[in-house]
Amino acid sequence: MLQRLLRRPHQKKVNLALQGGGAHGAYTWGVLDYLLEDGRLAFAGVSGTSAGAVNAVMLADGLARGGALEARTRLAEFWRAASVGGNLPGPQRAVVERLMSLLPMDGAPVQFMVDAMSRFLSPYDLNPLNINPLKDLVGRFVDFDAIRACKQLDLFISATNVRTGRLRVFRREEITADVVMASAALPMLFRAVEIDGEPYWDGGFTGNPAILPLIEANAIEDVLVVQISPLSRETTPTSARDILHRVNEITFNAPLDSELRALEYAGRIAGARRGRGAGQRGRIKVHRIVLEGVGKKLSSGSKLNTDYDFFTLLYRAGRRAARRFLDEHFRDIGRRSTLDLAEATAASA
Repeated sequence: MLQRLLRRPHQKKVNLALQGGGAHGAYTWGVLDYLLEDGRLAFAGVSGTSAGAVNAVMLADGLARGGALEARTRLAEFWRAASVGGNLPGPQRAVVERLMSLLPMDGAPVQFMVDAMSRFLSPYDLNPLNINPLKDLVGRFVDFDAIRACKQLDLFISATNVRTGRLRVFRREEITADVVMASAALPMLFRAVEIDGEPYWDGGFTGNPAILPLIEANAIEDVLVVQISPLSRETTPTSARDILHRVNEITFNAPLDSELRALEYAGRIAGARRGRGAGQRGRIKVHRIVLEGVGKKLSSGSKLNTDYDFFTLLYRAGRRAARRFLDEHFRDIGRRSTLDLAEATAASA
């Protein structure tokens, strides 16, 4: 490993944009693990939402405290702890399973009770003391003081202001365990998280993930998006559960689609201005790794479970995808986009 790092050629910097998606965030773990092991890419900035925010702070914590190897260890330890069979106490296990599943798990006896009660009671009724053990879990793995002091990495986490309905992007120096909780606070599962007197819900509604803050934060023109919410489905959902899954997928992809459209438009305008001789910063280059490679196990009716074998399946798929991306496109980084924004936004129209 050391010899590989010593002979590593031409390390390039990129910004990372990590989408949320419950248990599918284990795929992002695999992508990050391979990129850190390979070593040809360095990260100037990271933007994350919901499960993407969790991955982002684990990555940032490891890089701040010990570099790539520590970041890989931090990510692996979190996903192991978050899985069935991990070493979490019962209350933390229940909260993590709710975060990771996005939708209720089939067959769990407690879930039948929660589903029935949720038709009449909100999280404020079900949890009047606002106990959220996930905050303790994140605090156990992450040194937020170290993250806030690490000026070498721009870090952004997105949440949705409940009162205004607008996106708020928290910068590195503002990030705490509460900010991560806000980014992952699905409204029917968790109470809004209050920060600076304002209530916040899951950032996936408004920025999943937010890309523009990365572009404004530093001079790096390459953005690598790790997208784990499916763009398209081959069939029309007909069951209530499948319909709800698809509604969630569309809802949580909409902010990313809007940002890609904005980047495509800005690129065309910048190109036109350069054609008229105006001096402009280079065009933003966008790259994407999309969740794939696990077949029917991730259909709209699949269980987004917290079994470690399932996490491992996604992790390995993420590593394979990252390896393919680097094999095919490492030379393109810094030179051109490998995601055709015009085609990507037209396909989603």
